[in-house]
Amino acid sequence: MEGKNSIDQEEIHSKVMRAGRRTYFFDVRSTKAGDYYLTITESKKFTHDDGSFHYKKHKIYLYKEDFEGFRENVEEMMDFIIDEKGTEVISERHQKDFKKEDEEANENGEPKSTDSFTDVSFDDI
Repeated sequence: MEGKNSIDQEEIHSKVMRAGRRTYFFDVRSTKAGDYYLTITESKKFTHDDGSFHYKKHKIYLYKEDFEGFRENVEEMMDFIIDEKGTEVISERHQKDFKKEDEEANENGEPKSTDSFTDVSFDDI
C-alpha cells in the first residue's frame, strides 16, 4: 500500500475534462529525480446488464523531451480534421437526422446504387 501513497504524493497539478462516457485526466507528476512529466488518462464508463458498471482506463506518459513533437503532431492532426470536416460534429449519436453515406438518397430521391461495388475473389490473391 505504501507504493500507492508515494504515487499520490508525486501529483503536482491535475485537470479533469468530462466528455460523455469518457473522462480525461491530465496530471503533472514528479519523477524520483524531481523533474516533471505529464500523464493523460482516458477513463470510459461501461454499464453491465444488471446496472453495475466498471471503467476501462488507458494512460499515456509524456516526458518533457517529447513535448514539442507531441504538440506538433496533435496540432497537425487537429488542424487536418478541422480543415477537412470543419468543427461541426457529424455522427449518429450527435445528430438525430444523420444518415450514413450508403443510406443517403441520390438527387432523384432514390437510394444510392451499389453498382459500383467490386466483387473480389480471394482465390485470385
